[in-house]
Amino acid sequence: MHTIVVDLGYGDAGKGTVVDRLCATGPVHAVVRFNGGAQAAHNVVTADGRHHTFAQFGSGTLHGVPTHLSRFMLVDPLALAAEADHLTALGVPAPYALLTVDREARLTTPYHAAANRLRERARGAARHGSCGMGIGETAAYALAHPEDAPTAGDCVSRPRLLRKLRLLHDRLADELGRALPAPPPEHCADAFTAFARAVTLTDGTHLARVLRTGPVVFEGAQGVLLDEWHGFHPYTTWSTTTFANAEALLAESDRSCTARRLGVVRAYTTRHGPGPHMTEDPGLAPLLPEPHNGTGAWQGDFRVGHFDAVAHAYAAEVCGGVDALALTHLDAPARCPALRLVRGYDTGQSRLPVSRPGDLSGQAALTARLTTARPARWDTPGADAAAWSRAVGDALGAPVALESYGPTAADKREVQRRMPARRAAVSQEGNSERIRS
Repeated sequence: MHTIVVDLGYGDAGKGTVVDRLCATGPVHAVVRFNGGAQAAHNVVTADGRHHTFAQFGSGTLHGVPTHLSRFMLVDPLALAAEADHLTALGVPAPYALLTVDREARLTTPYHAAANRLRERARGAARHGSCGMGIGETAAYALAHPEDAPTAGDCVSRPRLLRKLRLLHDRLADELGRALPAPPPEHCADAFTAFARAVTLTDGTHLARVLRTGPVVFEGAQGVLLDEWHGFHPYTTWSTTTFANAEALLAESDRSCTARRLGVVRAYTTRHGPGPHMTEDPGLAPLLPEPHNGTGAWQGDFRVGHFDAVAHAYAAEVCGGVDALALTHLDAPARCPALRLVRGYDTGQSRLPVSRPGDLSGQAALTARLTTARPARWDTPGADAAAWSRAVGDALGAPVALESYGPTAADKREVQRRMPARRAAVSQEGNSERIRS
């Protein structure tokens, strides 16, 4: 049976460490990435102390599990090369040999990143909390110029790739009214054609073959509360962060495929950068130090708060429900017994309204209401991790199937609760050609 791993928060809940555990206990025949791009930061720590922040490679790589970058991924060849170098230093002998890339995957280039940073800087105090890596620019350009947006498949033809890179560079420079601080297209084309020689490029039939070999883990990026349509606009990503893309890939490959939906949450709620964080409590940060997350040059501060059952339940609802939960950082309640599980806000809300996909004005209105919301109703399960596990499962309406008490695979405990499987179906909310404002 396949598993889809999705973060039910703002990201950073521990998707990487959960995927690492699933691959360690296997069998897992591949990890499939189905949204986002090089801005992902999935931290994995091994029992012998090695640490890697996975961005584009799947978080099972240290176990030798292959990665497939699907057509929904935004692939950054330059960032991928840096990641491969670090994996090699950690003892992975040939990282690219474990990687396949769909030819239709869009490419993120230095021009997208440069334009992203210039726009974010121009927003000043109204910044969106971008990672500054060009993800939104990549998606926006592909929507505006679908025939000209470079893809992984273009990298096998330097003339075609160079034409698209020059066009991209010139359009963004003209749009911004200034030169882009980025290397010339010729240099970029050289690096991208080297990428095409290093990886295995595939077509749409490849994933179907992989799915027939045995269980696959679909590894999501970021979190549902940052989703392009369901997140708190405009503090969102240009990516579908729900189960939709993974289920679309499953349905395209084999409609008989089943997959379990695994939602990941922390025992407390965190957010990186600006935007609503209804349960934020600055007093928690010193008690819950964060070794792998801090203030980002573009994202801003890493913010810590009590468990936001209202927001996480909303995330589960807009996803269409989850089959089970992975609850991470369960060592935190023992270190911070005053942690709360928040069930309502002072705005009177104990359940957030769900807008139709694409209604960004509705999401912006919701964001405005949540900006000043603060906790009004809560439980305090105390230091007992088992009590937290039961309370979170009750609040989100799904059993906790995996408990995590630390960073390594050995720090995880599987809870023997039934996880029903869902037949793959084409979602109505996957990556579409809708234009965002």
